[in-house]
Amino acid sequence: AIAFLVTALLYASVGFGGGSTYSALLALSGLDYRLLPLVSLACNIAVVTGGSIRFARAGLTPWKKALVIVALGGPASFLGGLTPIREATFLTLLGGSLVLTALTMLIPVRHAGEGAPGRAARFMPLAAAPLGYFAGLVGIGGGIFLAPLLHLARWHTARGIAATASLFILVNSLFGLAGQMMKNGPGLFGAALGAALPLLVAVVIGGQIGSLMAARLLPPHWIRWLTALLVLVVGVRLLAGV
Repeated sequence: AIAFLVTALLYASVGFGGGSTYSALLALSGLDYRLLPLVSLACNIAVVTGGSIRFARAGLTPWKKALVIVALGGPASFLGGLTPIREATFLTLLGGSLVLTALTMLIPVRHAGEGAPGRAARFMPLAAAPLGYFAGLVGIGGGIFLAPLLHLARWHTARGIAATASLFILVNSLFGLAGQMMKNGPGLFGAALGAALPLLVAVVIGGQIGSLMAARLLPPHWIRWLTALLVLVVGVRLLAGV
């Protein structure tokens, strides 16, 4: 629970949910791999729901553009959640996604208003479906991969991208959780819920602290580097054990 709280704090401070790291921590603890996506997606939802609501209330969500991406990613995430996967394949994909996550977090974030939208911006919806499918398959939100692409394409302002990534994570997590529940049945969902309750409390506390305080205590680029280091260590450790 403490590790989940710290993870939620770090991820929320840079606008993400932390699903991939939750899954990796649970995998390292020896929990049944079929339960990992259920617990991680539930924790994701607990962390990003508040952020998505705050972005919407502040008028920062670019709804017209964001809904196109979300509408493509959500159903694909549901299909990913339905897809059967072997344990070794699951852990390899999860570990690899963590290493890639660490690298994407090191990409410099563009500031609001920095340059006009790039030519690639119009093609960003094409990335939503494959990212959504992968998110549902391994139990993550996918925003950690979407956001760097949007920044590189100068798709919108930094806050607009953060709002879109948060909404993308929320919708993908809901759809992915539904797919995982249908695939694994009510029995495993009940077991996952029992394991998740103290962790859900931890991520709600960590997520609130991260979104409200962490960015004020440390420079944002320090927080991103610390998060990337944490994710990289966990990812490499997970791949080493496959």
